[in-house]
Amino acid sequence: MCGYASEGAPATAEDLMVQFNAAMKKLSGDDRVVKIYTSGSFLDPLEMPEEARAKILEDLQSRGIEKLVIESRPEYITQNRVEECLSSIKTEFAIGLETANDLIRQKIIRKGFAFQEFIDAAMTVHDMGGKVKAYLLLKPPFLSEGAAIRDAIISAKAARQHADILSLNLCNIQRGTVVERLWEHGEYRPPWLWSAVEVLKNVSYPIICDPVGAGARRGPHNCGECDAAIAKAIRSHDLTQDPGIFDDLDCNCKVAWQKIVELEEQTFGTPLV
Repeated sequence: MCGYASEGAPATAEDLMVQFNAAMKKLSGDDRVVKIYTSGSFLDPLEMPEEARAKILEDLQSRGIEKLVIESRPEYITQNRVEECLSSIKTEFAIGLETANDLIRQKIIRKGFAFQEFIDAAMTVHDMGGKVKAYLLLKPPFLSEGAAIRDAIISAKAARQHADILSLNLCNIQRGTVVERLWEHGEYRPPWLWSAVEVLKNVSYPIICDPVGAGARRGPHNCGECDAAIAKAIRSHDLTQDPGIFDDLDCNCKVAWQKIVELEEQTFGTPLV
């Protein structure tokens, strides 16, 4: 489902520093948190040369930035690299776990690592005083709407033992991917926003969700009439962590979503709408 591989280009340490310095010009004097999202692994020396990483950490420390958020696969989260980050700045290490189910992660998402590797990486970070964020994916291909909801809830409960915060990512259609081909043939539908609400209501742990592309055909959506209101409520939940914010949400399409969740159990993951 990830289209970034077809959009990337080789970059030297110098190239990356040019990008970093250009982005830092937008930093205001009041900013205290910096997120470096490479759509990959900040700790992978092939993606982020060690020279560039060291310069970035030194620059952020000199600016008085209080917190850094980076992304990395678990195999790159080593004691030396974690220590390098934490010795410069308070760091949160975000890992794309996606699901606690090894079968789904290995065979459907094809992520290439096991749940135990995530646990080991999280332990390395925590032992050295860092924080961990775990990304969970709602509705990878080949799962029914109901199965996707159940998997996200189960995964959240399993991951929360090893992560300080969870982030629920809603699958969307990116160009040049297997998911796009399935979607074009009517074999995949992005998750309903009602499904995201259901997950958030059933996870009593710090969890955030930014419904990117909400309301678009390629993004998570309901009927079109309620999408904006549901997306707004999801973003408000990020700030309050109060599931009661969803209590007054309603739309005629909610009944259709409930029936689809029920009936798709018989269609082996083939979407009905």
